[in-house]
Amino acid sequence: MTATRPFFRAFLALLAASMLAATAHAADTAWTLDRLMSTLARNKSGRATFTETKTLSIAAQPIESSGELVFVAPDHLEKHTLAPKPELLVIDGDKLTVERNQRKFTMPLSQYPELGAFIESIRATLAGNRYALEAIYKVAIAGHGDDWTLTLSPIDTRMQQVVRTITLEGTRDVLRSVAIRQADGDHSLMRLQRVPGN
Repeated sequence: MTATRPFFRAFLALLAASMLAATAHAADTAWTLDRLMSTLARNKSGRATFTETKTLSIAAQPIESSGELVFVAPDHLEKHTLAPKPELLVIDGDKLTVERNQRKFTMPLSQYPELGAFIESIRATLAGNRYALEAIYKVAIAGHGDDWTLTLSPIDTRMQQVVRTITLEGTRDVLRSVAIRQADGDHSLMRLQRVPGN
C-alpha cells in the first residue's frame, strides 16, 4: 500500500491538472456577451472592405455593392460605396452626412430613430458597447471557439415594423458579416474583410 501512494498522488495530481486544463479550455471556447464586448472594445479603430447583397421584392435580381467601412471608437463610422455608384455615408455621434451624385446633405439621427437603431447595431457592436445595444435590441449570443454570432431583435414596436432581426457574425475581435432581415421579407448580407494592418 505504501509503495502505491506516490503513484496514487501522481495520478490525482495529473487528474486535477487535466480537469483544470479542460475547465480553462471550456472557458476559453465559450463566448459570453461580456467576453465578446470586452474583446471588441479593444479595437479603437478599424478598416474593412465590404461586399453587400440586397434582395428586394421590388427588384428582379439581387442588388450588389462594394466599398470600404471605417470605424473610429466610440461613434465615428464611414461607409464608402465605390460600386456600382460612388456614395459616402459618415456618422459622427448623432449626425449623418450623405454624399451622392455630387450633392451633400446632413441630418440628425435623432429625427430618424429606425435608421439610428440600424446604425447603432453596427457601431455599438464594433465599439463593444453592450449597454447601447441592449437599450435598442434584445441581444442573443451563440458560438464556441473563435467564432460567434450575435442576433439582435428590436425592442421598439416601430422598429419591429421595419426590421425583424440583425445577425452579426465574427471571429474573435473581427466582424465578418452583417445580415438584416426586414419585416417585409426583404433582406441583405454584408460581408467584411479586414484591411491588413487594421
